[in-house]
Order: sequence, then structure tokens, then C-alpha cells
Amino acid sequence: MVQSYLRHGPTQAFGLVCSATSNAVFDGKLAYVPALEDVLVWDVKKGEMRSMWHETGHRSEVTCILRSPQPNFFAVGYADGSIRLWDSTNETVVTVFNGHKKSVTALAFDDRGTRLASGSQDTDLIVWDIVAEAGLYRLRGHRDQITGIKFLSTDESQPSSSKTAAPGLLLTSSKDTFLKLWDLTTHHCIQTVVAHRSEIWSLDVNPEQDLIFTGSGEGEVKAWRIDRDAVKDGLKETESGEIAKMIHPITNLPLGSNHRVSQISFHPKQPYVAFQSHDKSIEIFRIRDDEEVKKKLARRRKRAKEKKQEKGDKKGPEITAMEIDQDDEEVPFIDKFTPHVVVRASGKVRSFNFANETTSQKNIAELMVALSNNALEVYNIPQPTKSTEAPPEATRNHSVSLPGHRADVRSLCLSSDDRILASAANGSLKIWNMKTTACIRTMDCPNPVCTTFLPGDRHVAVGTKAGEILIFDVSSSSLIETVKAHTGTVWSLHVRKDGRALVSGSADKEVKFWDFEEKEGNEEISGRLLSLVHVRTLKMTDDVLSVRYSPDGKFLAVALLDSTVKVFYQDSLKFFLSLYGHKLPVLDMDISDDSKLIVTCSADKNVKIWGLDFGDCHKSIFAHEDSVMQVKFEKDSHYFWTVGKDKMLKYWDGDKFEGIQKLEGHHGEIWALALSHFGNFVVTGSHDKSIRVWEKLDEPLFLEEEREKELEKLYENGVADSLNRSDAPIGSGVEGAPAGEEAEVSAVTKQTAETLMAGEKIMEALDLADQEMEAFKEYYEAMAKLAEDDALRMQPPPRNPVLAAYDLEPDAYVLRVVEKVQSTALHDALLVLPFNKVVSLMAYLNMWAEKEWNIPLVSRILFFLLKTHHNQIVANRIMRTILIPLRRHLRAALQRQKGIIGYNLAALHFIKNKNDAERTAQFYEEEGLDEEKVKARIAEGKKRKRVVLA
Repeated sequence: MVQSYLRHGPTQAFGLVCSATSNAVFDGKLAYVPALEDVLVWDVKKGEMRSMWHETGHRSEVTCILRSPQPNFFAVGYADGSIRLWDSTNETVVTVFNGHKKSVTALAFDDRGTRLASGSQDTDLIVWDIVAEAGLYRLRGHRDQITGIKFLSTDESQPSSSKTAAPGLLLTSSKDTFLKLWDLTTHHCIQTVVAHRSEIWSLDVNPEQDLIFTGSGEGEVKAWRIDRDAVKDGLKETESGEIAKMIHPITNLPLGSNHRVSQISFHPKQPYVAFQSHDKSIEIFRIRDDEEVKKKLARRRKRAKEKKQEKGDKKGPEITAMEIDQDDEEVPFIDKFTPHVVVRASGKVRSFNFANETTSQKNIAELMVALSNNALEVYNIPQPTKSTEAPPEATRNHSVSLPGHRADVRSLCLSSDDRILASAANGSLKIWNMKTTACIRTMDCPNPVCTTFLPGDRHVAVGTKAGEILIFDVSSSSLIETVKAHTGTVWSLHVRKDGRALVSGSADKEVKFWDFEEKEGNEEISGRLLSLVHVRTLKMTDDVLSVRYSPDGKFLAVALLDSTVKVFYQDSLKFFLSLYGHKLPVLDMDISDDSKLIVTCSADKNVKIWGLDFGDCHKSIFAHEDSVMQVKFEKDSHYFWTVGKDKMLKYWDGDKFEGIQKLEGHHGEIWALALSHFGNFVVTGSHDKSIRVWEKLDEPLFLEEEREKELEKLYENGVADSLNRSDAPIGSGVEGAPAGEEAEVSAVTKQTAETLMAGEKIMEALDLADQEMEAFKEYYEAMAKLAEDDALRMQPPPRNPVLAAYDLEPDAYVLRVVEKVQSTALHDALLVLPFNKVVSLMAYLNMWAEKEWNIPLVSRILFFLLKTHHNQIVANRIMRTILIPLRRHLRAALQRQKGIIGYNLAALHFIKNKNDAERTAQFYEEEGLDEEKVKARIAEGKKRKRVVLA
């Protein structure tokens, strides 16, 4: 009989406040931050997590977050090139856009939130229609990663149906040093500016859309003017015959440092602009109005005049006259911006965001800072003060840092009842409740290397880099003893199975044995406290990296830096076995519960399984693509777990020497592993600062099935990659990529395993429906030749079981299958169809148009197929018989729908006018005013209402 195992599955990651993979968004109360593959929503005031936006099965990291002008909607870009539109009210994905081949680096909504532009590392720019859930077009031209995108609105006085003005312009910046302006009507680049000598890392446009700031990799910030008149007029020639430029350089803005300007941001409502070019600080400039600048200039001239008069210069009165002339001069640009305040964060800044809504207190602006070390901070930006007073300083209002470590999680250990988890990272030891995954204790702990719970689960022992063993009391979260145990790093601690002794191994080439001693608590800590008493020392020939007691208490295994493992009798410390075979040092080892097997993992990427009776190597397995960091046996079995620097967690059978399961999920090297004492779950800690729990499920797992699934996945990904490979973008570095003959604009397509599956489903539905219709057609033809009472008349053929189960006609079944395909994946799924299936689908489109079923979908499919297969359709005479009735039916259906929409619009206009008339009459009666004044009052009320909503 085939052996089955139990499958393990991931549960939510915890220990994350925010990861450094993406920017964060703040609305004044809630912070929307990336947490590897999820988005977390934090209430910064309370320090509570409101929600986690998680899509099951999706593992790519979040690389970009943007809030839509339509409230409650967020666009989130991922490292696999996909974009998901999330609804924050019910925490669900509204739609998924697939078009980029590499990670999404920039996102921008237009002012209504109906179009989304995305830029990526693959150098492409894609414009998406949010309403139709489809990609409109792909724009090519940049030669490196796109770093910034902004929509620029054109003249809003034009009617929306007008063809004279573009439906907006798009401004993009890239690491290729170019700033490009795209016309969204012609889908072409209308101006390219060589903005900086080095990469452009940041871009922002002021709320009035007449000023651009760009920041470079060398710390240079440049200001550019947008010529609004030229934007309104569109592409026009000047008198010299050149095309009028829309972007003009103004000047450079001096910053306090020469590091990369990684972010520039204008405050949406207040006169502030912020720049981040230093690791830990953000410079905020205040934008002065013209009056203030003129006063400053007048003061400056007055001072200059006074200085000259002091020197005895006779030209004083002339300067006064000149001063009067200069009053009418244009204000110098650089004087409009004055350094206001520098926000100094407690760690390295990853991104910052101004709050949209200002707080109630005195209109003070708030700035949220997301740090690279897994923390959030919110600062108040003070109002400008009189120059005589001390310069204003930003004050920290709130911070969210407790629910996660500032550094990599280096060690994990579980209490004997699996209820409490201790995790150690540089600077802190945290205690977690495993049921709620909440952080319940945090203790300062310098440079921890290994941890273990001591018997009774009230104390945790931590081995440090300095050679000390620290003992913490969990209930009072205090350090109760510091034992100067070793002179080198304590690499390993292990408690004997009977709970009576502890062994420590260190880089000082010593293994020390400790007994536990109980002592009375003091005033601060009630109850009995555990203390360590040094009993004996075993000196080794090399640094000790790992120590393990065997569960039966007979042996002690010691792993050394010389890549060997020495096994001793634990009572007499006599030498028993030497296990050699690893090419690099053994980093960790474990002994099975029956004390028969010892498994060792090494920096040479191998795991070796040894018999503990004779020290023979049963098997050497190439386990990971990088160093194997930790290994642990599961309770009462020969199954074991390994973690490595290749970000993988693997499950193995130690008797059959086979891999059972590979678990992906971490986005950094996995340093730490802890196993449930009851075999229910596994906990891993990683360089990505997250702690993940993998639970044992009731679902059986068969090795052959797993291998088949892996091969299928490889094949599907290979097919999708080969389909996407043909149009490798310019400058992507793909071998054989075209040098520059690609069109500047192209369709948005990207084949994925999902789109291939959808295409196959449509083909299967078409085959099934064609066979059914053919069978009934033959039956009806045969019956038509026979008389009504003919004995040869038969029963109709049996219906296809699928159609009978759904109780659908063939054409309705095909429509049902097509409707189930996601709107964003429909075009890619239709590209999978061979031409004979396209002809078949056209016939069904005709039937749907005749019956007026889902006319928008019919129109969309038809236009896409005509555009894609135009040459074949024109060359194929059979298509004529399908297209002529299709045109007639579709036109009639669209005409009817147009009539319905027009009628409804007219009705809505009538209701609106009627409402206005009633309000006017009501005011007229109440106030006794004339009609004009009443209309003015209503208009004013509407305006006021609009301002409040904004």
C-alpha cells in the first residue's frame, strides 16, 4: 500500500509591522502598510491592527500601494507584475490586472479614479480601465525602471465628447534619466526631457499641476514648470517651426545632503513639500505665497541699503527708486520655498506620507514615516512661527513598533505546552501568545544567538554573542540573572529530556554543564526563581557550534567547526563516535525520540542521516540551494524538518530518505525553526522579520501526486513564459530582445497559467456545444424527410450529461463558461483559441446578439476578435455568412440599449430639474426673495457642500 503523510499548510504571518518592500499610505487615522505579500491596516493611535488584506495562495511581495480618489479602493502592485484592486470595506480583491513581466514600481490614478497607470521594472507603462476591468494600452519608450507616474488633466472646460483636447496627459520618470510626457489621445510620447545626469528616483506634481519636482540619485532636486496654455492647445508649432514644449526647466533646489532623493511629496492641502534624501531624516519646505516673498525681498533690499549708507555711500536715494521699480518684478522662484522643519526618525526611513485629513487641533499637518526596521511613526508638522522665536520642531505623536522585532529573528523556542513562543532578535526578546499571535512581553536583550525555555516554562535562557547566558522571568518580563558562562559566542543551549540539566556550547572551544538551582524571589519578583550552577566542563579541539542530549539521556552530541560531530557518553563524558563526512561545518543537529537516528545539517547544503548505534551514515541528501540553518525531528517519528538560506522550509522522511513537502512563503533567509511538542505545527523565523506558523492539516499527501503537481506547475509556467517571451521589451536585458524596432504603443497581454486554463475551458465548451448542435441537426434533418406517422421516427438523441445537469441549451452553456472568465483575463484567454474555434465562437456571438444576451460582453469579444484576426477573417469567405447577420442583430440590440439609456438619462435630468424648481419655490416662499437671489443662494449651498466633502 502507498504510504500517505499529512499535509502542512501556512497560516498567517505575524511579527510584522511594515516591511521595506513598498511605500505606505496614511489617511490621518489608519495606516495602510506593506507586510511582505499582505497589506496591513493599523490604527496608529491605538497601535492596533484593524485588518490584514491577504489573498490565499498569492506569495509575491507588495511593491507599491496607492489610494484611489474613489474612497475605499486601493491599487496594490506586486513583485510578480500583477496589480490588485482592493476594497477596504470588506477586504476583498475587486479585480486583478496582469500585464507586467517584472515587479510594479509606480502607480497613479487619474482625478476620477477610473483609469490607473502602472510602471514597472520591465520598462513598460500600462494604462488600465478600472470600470471595464481591462488593459487599454501598453506604452514603451523608457529604457530602465519607471520610478514615478502622474496624470495631468487638460482643460476641463472642454466637453467630454470633444476630440480637440486629450483625455489627459501622463508624466513619467525613469532610471534612464528621462522625464517623458505622453498624450493619452494619440498614445504617444510628445516630449522627452533629459532631466538629470543620473537616475531619476522620485517625482511629484503640485496640486495646482503647474510645477514638477524631480529628484536624482546624486541628491539633486530640479524644479520644472508645466505650461498650462501649451497643454490646453495641444501639439502646435511655434513661429520658428518647432513644436511648443510643455515642460520648461526652472532651477535646482538645494537640499541638506547629497544622497539619493528617494521620495518627494507635496501636501494635498497645505503649503508644504517634503523631500527624503538622507537615511533617517525628511526635509520639509514651506511654500510661501507671493505677498510673503515680496515682504521678504523688500526687507532684504532695505538691509542692503542700510549697509551701503553705513559705508558712507551716497547712492541711497537712487536705490529707493530702484526698489519701487522692483516691486512689480516677478518673485524669484527659489524664494518661494523656505526650509521649515527636519523630521528625524528613529531608524532608516523607507517611505513617508502626508495625512489627507488634517487633525482637528489648529490645522496641524501630520506625517507618517514607515521605517525599514519594521516600525511606523507619526509626526506633527508645526505651524510657522515668528523668526525671533526658536525654530519649530516636529514632534512624534504615535508609533507602532511593539508587535515586531527591529532586526532578523535569529532564534525561536516553544514552551512545553505549545502555548507560548519566545523569539530573539538583536536588541530584543519577545514572548508571543500562540493562540492569538499577540506579543505579550518585550525584553531588552543584546545580541542573542540561541534560546530555550527552562523547566516549568516560567524562565527563558538566552545565549549571547558576548558569551553570557541571560535568564529572563517571563511573568515579570525582567532579567533575573546574567551568567558569565563563556569567553566566546554561546552558539547552542540544550535542556536534558529529564529537565534536570542544561548544556551550553561556545566558540571558546568549551562545552559546559549546568544544574538548576531554585532560589527565593525578591520584592520585585514573587515565587521561586531558577538559577544555573556550573557543574563541569568538556574542552574540545575546535569551536563548538551545536550541542544535543539524546532523549534517552545516554549520549551527548557536539558539532565542531572542523565539520565533524563527536558523540560522548553523557555521564562519564567518554568518547563514543565521530561522525565525519560534511565538507563545511555542521550548523545544527537533532536526535530522534527513540535515540536511534541523528540528523545533521551543514553549510555545505547537505543533510546527513546517521545511525547512533554505530555512527554509520544512512543517507546524504542535497537538501537546499544554500546553507541549511536548522534541523528538527518531529515528535515520536523519523520525519524531520529543515530550513535554509534559500527561503524554504522542507519536510523529510528519515527512513525512506525522501522529501515529503516543500513550503514556500518567507521572503528572506530562514534562520530559526521550532517544532510543536505535540507535532501539530512548525514555527519559522526569518531575515524578513516575520514569524510564520505552518499547521498540520487532516488532508493526506501522496508523494507521487506531489511530484506530478510540481511537474504540471513547471510545464504550465514554461508554456506561459514561452508565450510571453516573444515580445521581450526594449532594454529588458533578455537575450535576443529587439533593439528598438518595437512599436511605442501595443496591446496589454500577458499569458499566465490562469489565462491558459480559461482558454482551454472555452475550447472545451465550444467542442461540447458544437457536438450537441451537430447531433440535433442530424436528427432534425433525418426526421424532416419522414412523414409524421412514419414508423422509422425515433426518439431525439440523449442530451449531453453536462448540459442536462445545468439544464442549458448549447449556446447558453458557452455563454455561461465565457462569463465565468475574469474580465481582466478574457482577452488573453481568447488569444489561446485557434482560428477554427474563433469561427465557431463567432456563430455563438450571433446567437447571443439575436437573443440580446449580455450585449456589452458580446461587443467586447467581437471587437477583440475582429482586431486580432482581421487578416484571416478578411481572407476567409465563410465568415461573410456569419458576419452579415451578426452585424444586423448586434446593431439592432445596441440601438435598443442606446434608446433605453437615453430615456433613463432624460428621466434623471427631469427629476433633477424638478427638484431644483421645488427648492427654489420653497426658498421663494420662506424668505420672500426674488428668483435670482434664491438661485444664487442654492448654488452657493452646493459649492459649500462640495468643499466639505472634499
